[in-house]
Amino acid sequence: MPPVPTHDTPPPETAPPRGLFTALARLTGGRPRLLLAFTVLLLAGAVVLGGGVADRLRSGGSGGVLDPGSESAYAADVLEKEFPGARPNLVLLVRSDRSDTDVDDAEVARQGRALAARLADEKGVTGVSSYWDTGADALRSKDGREALVVARLTGDEKAADRTLENRVAKEFDGRQGELTVRIGGSVAVEHEQQTLIKEDLLRAEAIALPITLLILVIVFGSAVAALLPVGIGVIAILGTNAVLRVLTSFTDVSVFATNLTTALGLGLAIDYALLIVRRHREELANGRDTRQALAVTLNTAGRTVLFSAATVAVSLAAMLVFPLYFLRSLAYAGISVVVLAAAAALLVLPALLAVLGPRIDAWDVRKLFRRSRENRDPAADGAGWGRLAGWVMRRAPLVATGTLGVLLLLGAPFLNVDFGTADYRQLPTSAEPRVVQQHIRDGFQGSPTGAVEVVTRQASATQLGMYAAELSRLPGVVRVDAPTGSYTGGATSGPALPGRTAGGTSYLTVVPGVEAVSDAGKELVRDVRAVDADFPTYTSGTTAALIDSQAAIGRGLPWAVGIIVLATLVLVFLLTGSVLLPVQAVLLNALSLTAMLGAVVWVFQDGNLSDFLGFTPTGSIETALPVLMFCLAFGLSMDYGVFLLSRIKEERERTLDHRTAVVEGIRSTGGVITAAALVLSVVMVAIGTSRITNTKMLGLGVALAVLMDAMVIRTLLVPAVLALTGRATWWAPGPLRRLHERFGISEGGSARPVPADADAEAEARRTAEAVHAPG
Repeated sequence: MPPVPTHDTPPPETAPPRGLFTALARLTGGRPRLLLAFTVLLLAGAVVLGGGVADRLRSGGSGGVLDPGSESAYAADVLEKEFPGARPNLVLLVRSDRSDTDVDDAEVARQGRALAARLADEKGVTGVSSYWDTGADALRSKDGREALVVARLTGDEKAADRTLENRVAKEFDGRQGELTVRIGGSVAVEHEQQTLIKEDLLRAEAIALPITLLILVIVFGSAVAALLPVGIGVIAILGTNAVLRVLTSFTDVSVFATNLTTALGLGLAIDYALLIVRRHREELANGRDTRQALAVTLNTAGRTVLFSAATVAVSLAAMLVFPLYFLRSLAYAGISVVVLAAAAALLVLPALLAVLGPRIDAWDVRKLFRRSRENRDPAADGAGWGRLAGWVMRRAPLVATGTLGVLLLLGAPFLNVDFGTADYRQLPTSAEPRVVQQHIRDGFQGSPTGAVEVVTRQASATQLGMYAAELSRLPGVVRVDAPTGSYTGGATSGPALPGRTAGGTSYLTVVPGVEAVSDAGKELVRDVRAVDADFPTYTSGTTAALIDSQAAIGRGLPWAVGIIVLATLVLVFLLTGSVLLPVQAVLLNALSLTAMLGAVVWVFQDGNLSDFLGFTPTGSIETALPVLMFCLAFGLSMDYGVFLLSRIKEERERTLDHRTAVVEGIRSTGGVITAAALVLSVVMVAIGTSRITNTKMLGLGVALAVLMDAMVIRTLLVPAVLALTGRATWWAPGPLRRLHERFGISEGGSARPVPADADAEAEARRTAEAVHAPG
């Protein structure tokens, strides 16, 4: 009987299997320079097309997390069309420079009215209202030293942003005669947020790229080999920017897409390039020439890359079930960058490897640290990983129980999560829009920019008056402004406001005395919606939109989770032919997210480490963000899971021994998975240095999930669980086994089916070899 091949005795050369990856090997290895020249042309076009894409993205503030089919969205649309000044998004905080006067001083009032009149004359500004014109107590500070001018910047988010930046900020910010004006409101908060995100992203890239290159140089030893993954990452990022630029012509895209593009583009491209370059160098070290090594690499690591990209893309595509454009646009960006990263790794990288040939080991920095030149890939060595896997498998029950207990303990804080929406406290404390909003919150009664709006249809004046009076009696209501007058505590407190009616449509404003985005604020909206009326009513406002968005996410979440789970089960079955491994993959991936979700609540909701990390805790978590983090982190966890399972399956088919396959699989991939996780975590931590709290939470949370998956799940829990399940790991009923033999995906491309009792066959083979061995 011929000996079983080992890593020390490479298998005999055979013709590469026919198929897609062999064709890719011929294409990239046959005309690599032509392919690279074509890539340079495409890259130049992507740079031109994607230039300035950040200026076309939306901040994702108010509209990004709004369900467009909800009651609040409908009411907001009616208000925008019929009463464009009804929902102020701009606030001028006005204070007299004279220390001995308050806002009721005659000269201050004159200048305040003039200021409001100038603002009303600006193009793109409507619905200007000031304390001096209305006498409304909500527009005067409690100490009488400050007053507000509120207005609506018309048009969509981009138009309002241009009006603010090009006219309002230039003409009204700062000293105005004897008055000092500071600009706030939701449009100013979103403008500041978008500006900071752009600046922070450039800083994150400047931090991540050199550290990433250093890690890759340490992993590969060769500076040339280290540059290849970074180059693939740059291609993926520039290509996705071009895709996003095209998408902005058809749909809204959130500015957070740029952060996701950088993280995934650099992280996944480097992951895939690491896998391919490591396998290519391994095949070269086994004595194959460049073309042979390339063919084997693409039929093994190349298949893994394509499979991994599919799993990540499906996880991100699950966000398309939600109607919120914040999540949908990030799904577009994520799918684009995954596809481009995989394409670059499977087309451009092999062409570069073909051109470089043995020169891939040029600029060997290891010569600086030792006398003898060893051409050994540290990522491919992995003896320590093999010993660790063997140790874990010998103590599987203890390791599995202990690891599971720690992960569940780390995830426990998530049980107390409180969902909310982002507000001005996302900004750093020095940002002027935040300072203005904080002044309003602390120094003014009510919430002039966080009111609850109620749109009515076909209501008579008498009906409106009775309805407004009923609303004004609700707990937490300061005042209700209606077409028939203002109401406080069920009684009329102000004159009629006829401008609040257009045709058969009217609107009322409920001024809350509680924090708009709070449990009390949400309860107030529910109370408003519960008041009976003999005519149709539709409630809008920040808090109403939050309630509706949470409901939309609640409806979509089971579908998203179902899509991810079902796709994972199918894809892992196609890869392994097992019915148990897909279930294990789903459960272990979910466990890898526990630390992230628990840390999000413990740190960002409860405020632990807030001083160290430099943010203001709000007591809640942005509703849509955990969904994004779940989909992103689950996909990345599957990325590493596919790396490991592919190699374990390859070793299983080669050795026909379960335990050996697990140890060898972890030995072969431990280094590359750890290096990939370190690189991706560096990118995410760099993004986590953002001054915007949600971006900080996204970056640091996903970095933690990636490290936990690579360092704990793949090195401890996976080998422990596989040791416990043993040969049953690879079992499948007959019909499914035949289905896999026909449609399944083989890592090696030409691997033969594994017998149902493969471990028994392996033992018989070892026995036969021992019997026939010489001597």
